[in-house]
Amino acid sequence: MTRRCAALVLAALLLSLTGTVQSAQAAGYRYWSFWDRSGDGWTYATQGPSTARPADGDVQGFRFAVSADSQDASQPRGAASFATICAKTPARDGTKRVALAIDFGTTADAPSGETPPSPRTACARVSPDATTAEALASVAKPLRYDTNALLCAIAGYPETGCGEQVSGQASEQASGAEEPTSAGKPEKDGGPSVGLYAGVAAVAVLGAAALWQARRRGSRRDG
Repeated sequence: MTRRCAALVLAALLLSLTGTVQSAQAAGYRYWSFWDRSGDGWTYATQGPSTARPADGDVQGFRFAVSADSQDASQPRGAASFATICAKTPARDGTKRVALAIDFGTTADAPSGETPPSPRTACARVSPDATTAEALASVAKPLRYDTNALLCAIAGYPETGCGEQVSGQASEQASGAEEPTSAGKPEKDGGPSVGLYAGVAAVAVLGAAALWQARRRGSRRDG
């Protein structure tokens, strides 16, 4: 029974490490994420820009980046307040003002051969029933959509591509999530870090020791 328990522990530890490797190498997607400003922070929008209808005074943001899902999506950078963005756009009857923060991402996020423009803000004055997409189109043309109405480009960026899948290696490089090595520098090959390999080796040694002790105890009982 002791040998069996030791083997099960070893298998569980190895399975856990295998899951870590798979997670680290998971693919991401390069796309424009859509955000609502709530207080001093951003919240991932629950609607798409083509259906969301912001109210006068709302602040919304867009960020181009590589991410696997909404849980690890990069938020728009910089301060974003309605009072600042729309300071020079006075209220007008029959319209609403929507403050927009547009972050084109980093060079690491960019498709090959493209350079992201600097982040910008804009105050869109639109009709009271306008959607966020209409507000965005009024201040950041040209917009580009795919056949499924997915927002692909803002102000013409990027020139090509739309929500394409990015390999695990490229996803980690874009997000800056590389595991540090013992020298304090990030891994560049996209594979498991040195620390992870060391962990696997340590688990193997501990598992072997546990099995050896189990056999030793069994031999003593037999003797």
